[in-house]
Amino acid sequence: MAVLFVFIDGVGLGNAGEENPFYSQRYDSFEVLIGAPFDNQAQSITTSNHLFKPIDANLGVEGLPQSGTGQTSLFTGHNASKKIGKHFGPYPHSGIKPLLQSKSIFHGVKEMGKKPYFMNAYPPIFFAHAKRRNRWSCTTLMTKSADMRLNSTKEILSEKALTAEIVQNAWRERLDIDIPKITAVDAAKRVLNILPDYDLLLYEYYLTDKAGHSQRPEDAGRVLKPLDEFLMHIIEHKRSEDLLVISSDHGNLEDLSTKTHTRNKVPLFVFGEGADIFNCVDSLIDIKGSILRFLE
Repeated sequence: MAVLFVFIDGVGLGNAGEENPFYSQRYDSFEVLIGAPFDNQAQSITTSNHLFKPIDANLGVEGLPQSGTGQTSLFTGHNASKKIGKHFGPYPHSGIKPLLQSKSIFHGVKEMGKKPYFMNAYPPIFFAHAKRRNRWSCTTLMTKSADMRLNSTKEILSEKALTAEIVQNAWRERLDIDIPKITAVDAAKRVLNILPDYDLLLYEYYLTDKAGHSQRPEDAGRVLKPLDEFLMHIIEHKRSEDLLVISSDHGNLEDLSTKTHTRNKVPLFVFGEGADIFNCVDSLIDIKGSILRFLE
């Protein structure tokens, strides 16, 4: 029994209009998980093994939600935006870094005597820049703070990690790193092969947020197609006792008419035995506690 948490950056529930790439181009995985077109008219699903509900990402604070506070709230269960009185990002504000350094979901899983794993890998250039500037994202900061290893080329070659884009093209083509090309299905198989070794496995996909900021439908399609194939294989082939949890930190990609984030609700998908544990989730800050309750 394990939790696979796929965090998808910058995806909210938008209108059924041409500005919404989930409306103009349908994606099977999202529609399977929602039981309908992926927009803000979709109705909640609450069964013992399948949950979908729109949840709040604004957290009682004015302005547009941002990644630093949204992800900190999601991964720690604390309202980071309220703590510093504003939304902040993309990196975590100094006032909320202590939450990631001691209260993250990775810390919670380890305190239960269980094993968390962060599936993402980073190229050598990332470590050089991050170390020089001492600037870490929410996920990398909480991983380091929980005394967990950040993956790099070695783990990609041993099929123990994934790059940010799922299919590994950018490392080869832009960074000249000699790693094999894989398909989205290969990536999903890699995750499912590793999942039984851990109690919580987290994978972060942030290209959705970047595509939203670009406002280009072709960018949206380019990042959503592999994600759709990746998720669909996991949905169809995961073990019944494992729980798939998918959520986001704020809206963005669902409205290409604006370059900014949105105040739309974000989706929470939970698929697998025990999904009803998440019935009480209303906002980002409720997800960590529900995952830990499932793992008890």
